[in-house]
Amino acid sequence: MSVLNQIVKAYDIRGTVHDEVNATVVHALGVGFANFVTASGADRVVIARDMRPSGPSLVEAFTRGLNQHGVDVVDIGLASTDLMYFASGTLGIPGAMFTASHNPAGYNGIKLCLDGARPVGADSGLAEVQSVAQSVLDGDEPARSQRQGERTEDSMLDAFVEHVLTFVDLSEIGPMRVVADTANGMGGLVVPAVLERLDGVDFEIMYPELDGTFPNHPADPLQPANQRDLRARVVAGGFDLGLAFDGDADRVFVVDETGNGLSGSTTTAILAAATLRQHPGATVLHNLICSRSVPEVVVEHGGVPVRTRVGHSYIKQVMAETGALFGGEHSAHYYFARNFNADSGLIASLMVMAEVGRSGTPLSELRAPFERYCSSGEINTQVHDALAVIDQVSGEFADRPQDDLDGLTVDCGDWWFNLRPSNTEPLLRLNLEAPTRDACDDHVAELLALITS
Repeated sequence: MSVLNQIVKAYDIRGTVHDEVNATVVHALGVGFANFVTASGADRVVIARDMRPSGPSLVEAFTRGLNQHGVDVVDIGLASTDLMYFASGTLGIPGAMFTASHNPAGYNGIKLCLDGARPVGADSGLAEVQSVAQSVLDGDEPARSQRQGERTEDSMLDAFVEHVLTFVDLSEIGPMRVVADTANGMGGLVVPAVLERLDGVDFEIMYPELDGTFPNHPADPLQPANQRDLRARVVAGGFDLGLAFDGDADRVFVVDETGNGLSGSTTTAILAAATLRQHPGATVLHNLICSRSVPEVVVEHGGVPVRTRVGHSYIKQVMAETGALFGGEHSAHYYFARNFNADSGLIASLMVMAEVGRSGTPLSELRAPFERYCSSGEINTQVHDALAVIDQVSGEFADRPQDDLDGLTVDCGDWWFNLRPSNTEPLLRLNLEAPTRDACDDHVAELLALITS
């Protein structure tokens, strides 16, 4: 795979690339994005970056490509991804966030959006950006603008904090103790800026230093090992809950007062119930690997559940199409209509805190009604031909209801599974849910035997 494809293919627009990538490639992407946004009528782009050491040089190269083609740049500097989306939405201009999110040190990448934080995905502009960038690398750069674009600096942090605080009734967040592990990522900037505004909240930040070498542990809270320090600290310090953010702080995993983590599905269900209490009848999205408990909770609270593919660009698009007020992914991305349909770990954190405060019960008790099944978690298996294996598995379950919204989903009555190919690696991703742990483990063994055969 070429360096350019590495940048633009993985995770929709969330590509990663080693630091030693030539800045020429990122400059070419800047030209490609300039060509794309000007065709849509935009003449300004907001740019932000996370704390990775390569960020400043990549931002400079990208900015140069935009400026040379007549596009002005508003540089908001160090920011979380949800802060960049807020800036795009508030300013009404496209945006670019330089981050590799949860990926290891030594990687970087770009998340792009149109004005209003609207997604740029594989079939909504990314191909055009890539095509022009490739032309530039091949020596065929589009004619430069007669007007040189300008670069200005701004800070949107204070406005973002005010925006986040509007999502909850602050009086419901009663006295509580909260600890957040920001993993040396951008949460170290935005999380304390919000928590310090909450009266009665005693908080502690673990690993708050912005350090893209991640000296303490990787900024990937999806992996249980990276929540170990937080879970121990919650229990040792007697905290009411813990928050684990990823590198660009657009995701958050929650830990209850006993040190046990909530899945993204459980948090999605809790936030769906909170949304529907305030907005009866609202539409709520959930991706297809979320627990069955999520649509059940939505229906029980009078809402309309809508099932989507995995991935932020798909969910944002469906939110816009359906008018959904909230959406959640099992991977702990949580989307809010009033946040320009974008995901935010901070908004989700505040809403969970408000639910704990409003209920007057510990999170370990609050979560219980939302956890009804046992899940496998995502299990990755390396295969030679992912599509062939999916076809084979589909044939083995030919008598069961199936759909291909995203990979293969099979409904086996009291249990179900989804099998999806990775976009970037020769891997199949299995997610499975069943009524009990024993049943879940047995069905996982059955599926893995089929996959590896």
